[in-house]
Amino acid sequence: MTANTRSDESGIDLDDIGTNPTANPSFSDLIASRLSRRSLFGLGVGTAGTALLQACGGGGGGGTNFPILPPAPAPAPAPAPAPAPAPGAAPLKLNFNAVAKSLDDVVSVPAGYTASVLYRLGDPIASGVAAYKNDGTDDATTYDRRAGDHHDGMTFFGANASNKWDPASASRGLLVMNHEAITPLFLHPAGQTITGSGTAAVRTVADEVLREFYLHGVSVIEVNKTGNAWSYKQDSSLNRRVHTLTEMTFSGPAAKTDYLKTKYSTDGSKTRGTLNNCANGTTPWGTYLTCEENWAGYFRRIKATDDAKRTAKEIASFNRYGVASNGRELWATVTPDTSDNLYGRWNTEVIGATAIDDFRNGHNTYGWVVEIDPFTPASTPKKRTALGRFGHEGACLGPVVVGKPLVWYMGDDSQNEYLYKFVSTKAWDAADIGGGIAAGDKYMDDGKLYVARFNADGTGNWLELKLGVNNITSGYAGYAFADAADVVINARHAADAAGATKMDRPEWTAVNPKNGEVYLTLTNNSARPVGGTDAANPRSYNDPKNGAAQKGNPNGHIVRFADAGGNPAAVTFTWDCYLFGARSTASADVNLSALGADNDFSSPDGMWFSQAAPGLLWLQTDDGKYTDVTNCMMLAALPGKVGDGAAKSITNVDGSTTGTQATFVGKAPGTEGLRRFLVGPKDCEITGIAESGDGRALFVNIQHPGETTAAANITDPTKFGSHWPEGGNARPRSATVVITKNDGGLIGL
Repeated sequence: MTANTRSDESGIDLDDIGTNPTANPSFSDLIASRLSRRSLFGLGVGTAGTALLQACGGGGGGGTNFPILPPAPAPAPAPAPAPAPAPGAAPLKLNFNAVAKSLDDVVSVPAGYTASVLYRLGDPIASGVAAYKNDGTDDATTYDRRAGDHHDGMTFFGANASNKWDPASASRGLLVMNHEAITPLFLHPAGQTITGSGTAAVRTVADEVLREFYLHGVSVIEVNKTGNAWSYKQDSSLNRRVHTLTEMTFSGPAAKTDYLKTKYSTDGSKTRGTLNNCANGTTPWGTYLTCEENWAGYFRRIKATDDAKRTAKEIASFNRYGVASNGRELWATVTPDTSDNLYGRWNTEVIGATAIDDFRNGHNTYGWVVEIDPFTPASTPKKRTALGRFGHEGACLGPVVVGKPLVWYMGDDSQNEYLYKFVSTKAWDAADIGGGIAAGDKYMDDGKLYVARFNADGTGNWLELKLGVNNITSGYAGYAFADAADVVINARHAADAAGATKMDRPEWTAVNPKNGEVYLTLTNNSARPVGGTDAANPRSYNDPKNGAAQKGNPNGHIVRFADAGGNPAAVTFTWDCYLFGARSTASADVNLSALGADNDFSSPDGMWFSQAAPGLLWLQTDDGKYTDVTNCMMLAALPGKVGDGAAKSITNVDGSTTGTQATFVGKAPGTEGLRRFLVGPKDCEITGIAESGDGRALFVNIQHPGETTAAANITDPTKFGSHWPEGGNARPRSATVVITKNDGGLIGL
């Protein structure tokens, strides 16, 4: 996710600059095979098998209609699947007029559709909690029962009358969503109260910090349809907030190891909280996965004083993850601290005699995929360490087949980072449906973690991240690995050692339920020079905005791949570049997908395949590069398959520097295959998407409207960059909207 206010006190956003110093390969450095493109795509990639479960949307929002089709007889009763398309059904067709680009402070959708605000920052989710004043004066102690800020990745879990998971439910369910970050200017009467500057800057109002603690994390809310209108139930017993103070346990290779020991948990078995929850994921047993992305910047660690107390390995780890600031919200600076170290826990410096006397390992307790059981409000969330520690954008569940391993695909959201996947050791047993956190223990704590290497000939390799293989040893020059826990905690170093391919900021993944192919958004990369392109990251150019240069790959693109033989556990794959973001007026070597006025876009981020209409892909943007022309947007797409385009050599030009790059470009979509469906209000990001069990309601998140106001610290309400959704001179609020078609039909079709 990109956001102008998500930075440390230096004003630098780590996901924008990256922390990967390695010389890991661009594709021109890899040894390409001699296969022709024709023979490459004749290798029998195949389909995903007879059972597909939940083509996940990744960080922007997983869906929840889980059509489970195991071989008969099923091992255990399962919720009724949504009706499958009839054999030989007509191909999908986009059936709406494209929404025009817009700079207005509204949510625009096509004629024949209605977008209604459902759930806003500060909305109460428990009895007795007052309506949100939206002026910074609400009681801080009520914020654990209010909607968080920066709504993000999201899933709809259909529910029946017995409060059990029912994927086909069309009128009632649990909407579970992430709250990634905060816009402090709009949360307090006059923004954050800070004295001093630089490393001496401190927060002086504890109530402000308490609000911020609660506004991060996850919401679980009950939503219901009455007539054609959706609402959330304020007093539902299933409503829940998970936030930075919620106790969580660890599982997997790193649990109960020295790396996770703190003053709070002397045996390394637990921690408090989750934050910077960006994209998400789901499980086939009916739980929610929230993913910790830009966690590193929240911790205080002043290198000038702390480095001398650290080992060379510790310093290498800190540098690779970017833990080196006063903390982006200065939470560690509040004094006096509480008896349970609510503020001091954000100081990850060496202070006491040993690790159990301070929080020197506090940073290691974040950066994980966290499992939450939405149907059991009293359950304890669990951080699944086997899936690795990095800047998790999401964890997208791949094809689910009874008797086969489960797989989750994960992007690491920072420039020049990597694509990962986790494959379970245990094979899927449908008897585990509804098994809650215990089922997660079975499938998510033991398996193989891989990182992707994309080859120049359109093939790829999954490289296992395991001690003793792929250069992951105690002798690796970049980081001396000690044990299995060290590998997952320092997964970025392990991926460096293995030789993974640096990507143009890998974010959300989504799996096409029609064929099991996986899509990966690459939002942008300002650090991609002309001489540093490769086949899957092939562009480097200048896209000026208001006369200012924007170099590298400012508009981003989408890569897709097919695991060999349609087997998600395969260690090889084939790939191409499905779609390139660009202005419609850009040159042909930039606008490689031949986008026009009805479908041009920049900075793809959120992505999700519909389950009610398999093959319909939704794309969302998180853009600051094209916002001179339009606010962020959501597009509907009908993609083909890997290899439906052609090999292409493009010319990259950046000033006096010119270079050529060979790549593989998917078939140009045209307006029949890609069309703008929604444009958001000013300064927002469009993120998070889910649908009701029948696909006739689409839930979409509008994040941080008016953010440029906050970046400029403009406190006059009449000059806020946005007043959405309330209008007038109101402070803007992140919110969830629900979109319905006026004739009651499927969205987009």
